Amino acid sequence: MRFENVAIEGLGLALPPDSVTSDALEERLQPLYDRLGVSVGRLELMSGIAERRFWPEGTRPSDASILAGQDALKDAGIPKEKIGCLIHSSVCRDFMEPATASVVHAGLGLPPTAEAFDLSNACLGFANAMALVAGRIERREIEAALVVSGEDGGPLVRETIAALLQGEATRKDLKRAYASLTIGSGGAAMVLCHADIATGPHRLLGGIVRAATQHHELCSGGQVDGSAGPLMETDSEALLHAGNALAKETWPRFLEELDWTADDAERIVTHQVGAAHKKLLFETLELDRARDFTTVETLGNVGSVSLPATLTLGVRAGFIQEGHRVAMQGIGSGLHCMMLGLQW
Repeated sequence: MRFENVAIEGLGLALPPDSVTSDALEERLQPLYDRLGVSVGRLELMSGIAERRFWPEGTRPSDASILAGQDALKDAGIPKEKIGCLIHSSVCRDFMEPATASVVHAGLGLPPTAEAFDLSNACLGFANAMALVAGRIERREIEAALVVSGEDGGPLVRETIAALLQGEATRKDLKRAYASLTIGSGGAAMVLCHADIATGPHRLLGGIVRAATQHHELCSGGQVDGSAGPLMETDSEALLHAGNALAKETWPRFLEELDWTADDAERIVTHQVGAAHKKLLFETLELDRARDFTTVETLGNVGSVSLPATLTLGVRAGFIQEGHRVAMQGIGSGLHCMMLGLQW
């Protein structure tokens, strides 16, 4: 996919005020750790995640998306009347029906001419939504769009700890639950518009997608009968290698699609999963770690929020500056891979 007239006009971010360390989570598992002979500190050692954030209990995904959406609209300065489409793109939703986007639409006071719907694809939802609205903007079906995501990992982490402390969990059970303990919370948003009404130089150039759905069973989650919250089961090692194999297949085709060389990607933004995933990804694709902006150490894996939040924080930190060519790389369970190119 290629876009000639799509601008990124605003970025938004919403982060919970309080953080929880990996050691603090493991201390809640002390009875299990004592029985299995496991030491606190293993989670941070394996994942590289020192802490993550959780919303106060009772916070809904729409609340996070509204906060991030307000931030993005303020950053863009585009009148709400210009927004022709709102997509809520997170894993987390307020309820099955109606679309959580309806709550966000009302909360932001968007015009009745702006359609709103949910789009969910694990950790790739936000990137998928970017590409979808970009195509509509390119075709002049709409002038501008708002993509939002609000993730809350708190219920998953709390339920995972409760499940591990019940019964006779084994080391294998603990290993398959570790990925759930890396999940964090946050909100992100982006305003995209046609270049004709953009005030800044930031452009979405295009990208590429690839799927390896034979690996769809490596990470799965949802509400389990009898549980108070969602549970997820992940074969982290198999997912690590399958995801990187898919990235290796996608990367050269992404460069070809944009007519780039690897050196043209002056800044790299990836979905933040863990230190081992990032290390293997950069080794596999032979990328320079100096071009990478990382947030996983302090935010953990925030689902679909991780990719846009890392872009936003990289811009606000001055790491990504005007003129930089940026490669956004996302891999989501399923497995699906999307890579997008920006001219910042």
